[in-house]
Amino acid sequence: MKIIKITPERALNIILQPLITEKATLISEKNNQYLFKVKNDAGKAEIKAAIEYIWKAENISVIGVNTINIKGKNKRFGRFLGKRPDYKKAYVSVKQGQNLNYTDIKLSEK
Repeated sequence: MKIIKITPERALNIILQPLITEKATLISEKNNQYLFKVKNDAGKAEIKAAIEYIWKAENISVIGVNTINIKGKNKRFGRFLGKRPDYKKAYVSVKQGQNLNYTDIKLSEK
């Protein structure tokens, strides 16, 4: 995976939200992987750099990133047809023994 320099603004824009579900919790306990909803145009190297930047205070090192493009479902609201948006999901693997704490993020000002 390429090493990329990333701006703080881009790092915060790439990671949209953590996905906290039953499946995500089982994966994080078993494989030390965390799930995130990310921007559709973000690459694996950018996601890795963004995670390492956001959790820089805890010295998190990312081993690998796997991504999946999720297609939005077609939904019907009464007589109207609608579509949920497409999004990208990232499985982020961190080193053994390291944990990501979603509630205690300290961003550096540099």
